[in-house]
Amino acid sequence: MISKDAIFNIKSEAEFNALAIDIFRFQFENNSVYRSFCDLLYKHPSDIKSIEEIPFLPIQFFKSQTILSSKSEVQKIFSSSGTTGSITSKHIVTDVKLYEESYLNGFKHFYNNIEEYVVLALLPSYLERDGSSLIYMVNDLIKKSKQPESGFYLNNLKDLAHTLNQLETRGQKTLLIGVSFALLDLIEQFQFHLKHTTIMETGGMKGRRKEIIRQELHTILKSGFGVTEIHSEYGMTELLSQAYSKGNGVFESVPWMKILTRDTEDALTLQQPNKTGGINVIDLANLNSCAFIATQDLGKVDENGVFEIIGRFDNSDIRGCNLMAL
Repeated sequence: MISKDAIFNIKSEAEFNALAIDIFRFQFENNSVYRSFCDLLYKHPSDIKSIEEIPFLPIQFFKSQTILSSKSEVQKIFSSSGTTGSITSKHIVTDVKLYEESYLNGFKHFYNNIEEYVVLALLPSYLERDGSSLIYMVNDLIKKSKQPESGFYLNNLKDLAHTLNQLETRGQKTLLIGVSFALLDLIEQFQFHLKHTTIMETGGMKGRRKEIIRQELHTILKSGFGVTEIHSEYGMTELLSQAYSKGNGVFESVPWMKILTRDTEDALTLQQPNKTGGINVIDLANLNSCAFIATQDLGKVDENGVFEIIGRFDNSDIRGCNLMAL
C-alpha cells in the first residue's frame, strides 16, 4: 500500500523516481482505462525501468472515461470549465485529504504557513459554476488562514480595494489570488501601491476580454498594483498538485510533481531539456486516478525542472489556470 507520507516527504530525485514506478505498477493493476492504454502501447510494468518509459495518458481521457485506480467511495468530483455544449473533464476523487495535503504542503513549500496571510480571492468565473478544484482549494486556504478579513469577492471591487488598502496600512501579509480579467477590472477602477501583498493570477480571459500574452498581462498588473512581480499558479482539474511562479512566468513544481516535455510530432518520445514540446505531468498526489498525464499545453523545461508554459496545441479549448495563448 502506498502511503501519503511517502508522497509528501520525498527528499530526492531517486525517491521520486522509485515512488513513481511503484505508483505506475499500482495504477496499471487497478485502473482499467490506464491499463488498456498501456496494453495498446505494449507497455507492461516488467518493461519499465525508468520514469521516462512510463506511458502518459492523454488528458482528453478525463472527458470521456472514468479514470479511477481505487474502489473506495467517491468523495468529490471536480469538473473543468467549458463553453456551452462542450464536454468537460471530470476528476473523480476518492480521498479528498490527498488533495488537501497536496495544496497545503505545496503552499507551505513556496510561501510558508498559510496562517501568516490574509487570503483574498477574486475568482468570479469559478464561483459562478460548481465543481471547481481551484475554488475548493482557495476556500480551504481562506479557512486555514484564520484571518477575519480573508474571503471571496465577486463584483464588490470597491470593498476589495478598501480591504487591500487597509491591510497595506497595517503591514499585513496578504495574498490576492484572482482570475486575469477580474484583476484587470480591479486596477482599471483603482490604483494601488502594495508592498505587503502577493498578487497571484490564475489565468483565464475566456470570453471576458481579448486574450493577451502573459508578459503583457503581467506588465499591466505590475503597474496597476504597484508591485515588482506577478505570481502565478499552474494547476488543472485533472491534477491534485500545483506549480507556482514568483515572477516572469517561470514555474517550479512541488517535490511530488515533475514536468517533462514530449515531441510535438511523436507523442511517445520525450525530449531533452530546453526544447519546446507538449507538457507531460507526473503528479504523485493523483494516486487514486492517474499520475501520468499528457496535457494539451506547450512548454519548455530546463535541467532543474523549472518550466514555462508557452501556449496550447491547436484545436484545443482554452480554459483557465494559466493557459494563456501566445
